[in-house]
Amino acid sequence: MTAEITARPAGFFRDVGSIAARSIRQLPRDAEFIVPALFIPVFFLIVNVGSLQNVASFTQIQIDYKAYQLPVALVFAVTGVTRAPALVLNIQEGYFDRLMLTPVSRRALLLGHMAADFVLVICLAVPVVVVGFIIGVRFPTGPLGVLMFLLLAASWGVAYTGIPYAIALKTGNPGAVNSSFMIFFPFAFLTTSYVPLDAMTGWMGTIARYNPVTYLLGGLRSLFIEWQWTELGKSALAILVLALITQTMSFKALRGRVRQK
Repeated sequence: MTAEITARPAGFFRDVGSIAARSIRQLPRDAEFIVPALFIPVFFLIVNVGSLQNVASFTQIQIDYKAYQLPVALVFAVTGVTRAPALVLNIQEGYFDRLMLTPVSRRALLLGHMAADFVLVICLAVPVVVVGFIIGVRFPTGPLGVLMFLLLAASWGVAYTGIPYAIALKTGNPGAVNSSFMIFFPFAFLTTSYVPLDAMTGWMGTIARYNPVTYLLGGLRSLFIEWQWTELGKSALAILVLALITQTMSFKALRGRVRQK
């Protein structure tokens, strides 16, 4: 009599690594999605600087307007860019169901894709910063400031991915996932995208004061002045609060999807 052969768990971190590696290998296939995600923020960076730089000189902006706008372009580049559409495709093609028959960690199904998202947003953030250098932006905080600039933006991008992943797992609909970026639009424009908080009108200023993007931009912009740990702390707190909300949503949606199997 032969013993039954069953698959054994490979380990949580190996599961995350395997799923992340597979997702990263698929990135070149999504060039038609990635290229616009890079082109649009760079385009608006150049247009906004060219059209508003002279007007902005009458406001209380402490840094060069090119440096003021670079964080806005960076946040647009990394927000909503995710492997969630690939997860929807896995669900539609039955690959997700086949994974459910294996001992793979259920949490790794999401964390592996998010690890790939981190790689993706870094790959998008670096060209935006390079464009910033080309148009004359400089970091008084040095190379460590550039690194912090990239890490804060990438952390925000990954924190936001909880929304499209929650939609992907809840609906399995690619159209719904692709439209998830629209949720970010009010946060993007009802903030200090163009002028400082003190220069905004009453109701806009009130909304911007409670908008987490305001504090993210404040932390990113502080790196063009000096190391301001209070601003950086507010930025990190905004990212953490967003992550707690969105990731709770995504893992709750994952549990719901798993229970259906």
